[in-house]
Amino acid sequence: MVFSARRKTGRCDLEAIEMALRTAMHQAGAAALSQLLQFEVPPEHQRTVPCACGQQARYHELRSKTILTVLGEVTVSRPYYLCGQCKQGRFPADAELDIEKTEFSPGVRRMHALVGQQAPFEEGREQMKVLAGLEVTTKAVERVAEAIGENVAAREKKEIQKSRQLNLPIALGEPVPILYVQMDGTGVPVVKKETQGRPGKRDGQPAHTREAKLGCVFTQTSWDKQGYAVRDPDSTTYAGAIETAEEFGRRLYLEAWKRGWDHAQKKVVIGDGAEWIWNLAQEHFPSAIQIVDLYHARQHLWDLARRLHPNNDKQQRCWINKHQKRLLDKGKVQKLVESLRSVRSSDAELSERIRSEAEYFERNAARMRYPNFRQQHLFVGSGVIEAGCKTVIGSRLKRSGMFWTVRGANAILALRCCHLNGRFEDYWEGRRAA
Repeated sequence: MVFSARRKTGRCDLEAIEMALRTAMHQAGAAALSQLLQFEVPPEHQRTVPCACGQQARYHELRSKTILTVLGEVTVSRPYYLCGQCKQGRFPADAELDIEKTEFSPGVRRMHALVGQQAPFEEGREQMKVLAGLEVTTKAVERVAEAIGENVAAREKKEIQKSRQLNLPIALGEPVPILYVQMDGTGVPVVKKETQGRPGKRDGQPAHTREAKLGCVFTQTSWDKQGYAVRDPDSTTYAGAIETAEEFGRRLYLEAWKRGWDHAQKKVVIGDGAEWIWNLAQEHFPSAIQIVDLYHARQHLWDLARRLHPNNDKQQRCWINKHQKRLLDKGKVQKLVESLRSVRSSDAELSERIRSEAEYFERNAARMRYPNFRQQHLFVGSGVIEAGCKTVIGSRLKRSGMFWTVRGANAILALRCCHLNGRFEDYWEGRRAA
């Protein structure tokens, strides 16, 4: 038909030819695969298999099952065994083929996982149709991707438990000149049941999000001509979940250990001024240099400048130049604290804010020695984790109209981190052996 149309019109629709040939090849491949998946009746001496109840299940009959493979739908015919004691049936071939309790082959489930962690489930369904010629439902993409993500998370949880019970061995590898850990949190929109009893950001308003904590680990071996730190290309890995700070701390420590924390020559933790971050740093990374993100510290001053001089941009800039450029950026934090405490206001709320900010800078003074950090060619900003919050979490979990359960969000986040860390293929190859 293709050649007939070309003879008549003199034109060739290459895309139509490509798609027709792909469909034909898939159909031929599916037919061949179906033939390979026709199991024979087992010989007499192989007609029993162990049952979970401790008894033996006996061969009953051959039963068929349709599954979707990367070539299209195929029919599997395999032996069915029935236990006379517990009356439970078994299909040993399903375990062998990795198609237990699913209508999708391993190859198709792998596709579900990859498109599901990357984009909204409906977009994933469209990608599978266009790119692989496979018709699946949006719900199937969601269920399979989340199920695989939960399995990834469960394996990580086992690793975390082992790290608590045993002393982790020193990871093998070359010494790392400088290894960084950064952490932050960002709100993920969730369904109403996930926020019951949780206060919102505004007084009297219910919460609409749950905080997902995200950490990243990366390395640095060089700096540019101006002495500014340069992150090693493709060196960033992530760990994150909606969980308590205590649980997250163990998760992030395990990731840092995998990346060679024990043999890093210089260790650095960077974060904003959140108390939970520095509590975790002290507990899990006590030997690290601690740095408060310079741009976050500057933001504290800008917020205060706007309160002190509302609607007066000139006075705000003048006040900022006096305190930020002369004191904060030069690491003279104690003088900055003294200067803030000298500010007087008849507004009780503003006075309390000034006091709070002075305490913030005093509390973090040792983490704000920016000239010293720059002399060591270290990063002083948390841009890597801030970008990570957007790319790892925001671009997937915070799109318009999305509302997650904590379970679903954590499953996709675990899957996404696994993929972005370059570990998904290793996981996929090793998951059945676990």
